Amino acid sequence: MDKYTIGVDFGTLSGRAVLVNVNTGEEIDSSVYEYPHQVMDHRLPSGKELPHDWALQHPQDYLDVLAKTIPDVLKKTNVSPDDVIGIGIDFTACTAIPVKEDGTPLCFIDKYKDRPHAYVKLWKHHAAQDLANKLNSIAEEMGEKWLNRYGGKISSEWLFPKIWQMLEEDSELYDEMDKFIEATDWIVWQLTGKETRNSCTAGYKAIWNKKEGYPDKAFFKALDNRLENVVDEKLSRDIIPIGEKAGEITEYASKLTGLNIGTAVAVGNVDAHVCAPAVKIYEPGKMLAIIGTSTCHVLLGDQEREVPGMCGVVEDGIIPGYFGYEAGQSCVGDSFAWFVDNCVTAEYMKKAEEEGMDIHQYLTQKAEELKVGESGLLALDWWNGNRSVLVDVDLTGLIIGMDLQTKPEEIYRALIESTAYGTRMIIETFRENGVPVDEFYASGGISQKNPFMMQIYADVLNMPIHIAGTEQGPALGSAIFAAVAAGSEKGGYNDVVEASKVMGKVKDIVYTPIKENVEVYDKLYEEYKKLHDYFGRGENNIMKRLKDIKKSTTK
Repeated sequence: MDKYTIGVDFGTLSGRAVLVNVNTGEEIDSSVYEYPHQVMDHRLPSGKELPHDWALQHPQDYLDVLAKTIPDVLKKTNVSPDDVIGIGIDFTACTAIPVKEDGTPLCFIDKYKDRPHAYVKLWKHHAAQDLANKLNSIAEEMGEKWLNRYGGKISSEWLFPKIWQMLEEDSELYDEMDKFIEATDWIVWQLTGKETRNSCTAGYKAIWNKKEGYPDKAFFKALDNRLENVVDEKLSRDIIPIGEKAGEITEYASKLTGLNIGTAVAVGNVDAHVCAPAVKIYEPGKMLAIIGTSTCHVLLGDQEREVPGMCGVVEDGIIPGYFGYEAGQSCVGDSFAWFVDNCVTAEYMKKAEEEGMDIHQYLTQKAEELKVGESGLLALDWWNGNRSVLVDVDLTGLIIGMDLQTKPEEIYRALIESTAYGTRMIIETFRENGVPVDEFYASGGISQKNPFMMQIYADVLNMPIHIAGTEQGPALGSAIFAAVAAGSEKGGYNDVVEASKVMGKVKDIVYTPIKENVEVYDKLYEEYKKLHDYFGRGENNIMKRLKDIKKSTTK
């Protein structure tokens, strides 16, 4: 009899559960629940306004995902919980929650509901950038060797700038917090009844290393005397490798989800990293880009290399037995959405409606009619800062070459091209530092829905683009890890590679470079590099000066 696992992918705006046949990899059905609170970047539920660069979420939304999607997918498919052998969880990261000893989030406590630091800090919470800068400066002064594993800089998106900001701005709440924990680990805690910390988020987001552990206490004391014992007081040194079983569904979790008590629960994971086995990537040289609102690039290597601007390299961080590399772009789909929401004329909106298209489809169709370089435009993809290779959230977007004849579709195409240039910059940086990138795979909604954009990537990168065989890469990946957590004795698998070979999928479609396009894009990319270095490496910090002026005039 067939057995099944469930992968639950917690994204930026919604959570999705996918039911997968362990024996074939077939995705039987899925269920999506949109977070009622969405991203709180302007105000709290109480109406209290938030400062610039904040991005919070409400953990109740995550529990509601479990309560809504899992029973729904079981009901729709008529699959018995008796045949579900495991569940796996993945999350955007670093997305961290301050909780009490029993796991209760501080924002669930009435007296803290109006305190911003009581809520989840989402991955794109950038309000701790000044502390990230300070952390990097101190680490460099102290000669901390681990800094090179993160491309020479820790991002404000990572764990320690976020927890330090809480200490700086609301020390009372910091003292009240017993644990600061990744959301993926918190959800696993809710399912199993016990706290676990996964090696993926610890390695990539919290400066933990398999051989060396966390940085020495002296480093944290140099940041702030009160942080000297932060790991032992607020985190944990008990880190569990991905691919392991975290525990089993408890009575509470069974009532919440409809799954049987005793169902295996995989150790938590990160949405991008868990995608690799979903597209049959379990060996070096194959880069996977998970393209959505932002893009995360993951890659396996045989050895640890120092790559400037990478987000991290973690032993066993993606597939056990390899070094897992991560890089990323903070703004991809978000830039297209920004343009559509703020810069497209009513006339274009009307024409799109008349032709039965959404505005993105309409702009894509018109942009596809343009020749490479025809618009005379070039853009930088920094609308939400630069994650790799500059690691600087204070950089901003730029479009150059516009005149009074410039049309919306030309700008739209330039924005798409800019994201491809950013990816090429990442690939070239890896190659220059001894990490091969021989093949390129794309996952995420954009890769499935926008052939035009994938062709641009093939032309800009001058590489064939392979497409994931699923629209739910993270959820399928989590289901694969769930099958490993269950083990072969329950009908699952004994290791991730074995499970990936059966359950992973890649489409037959391959986008191949078009020679004449490649030649023009090579020229445009050289101009992109000049702008990238001029504005991004300190020669002209006008973007930061403008941001400072903006902050000084904002109430």
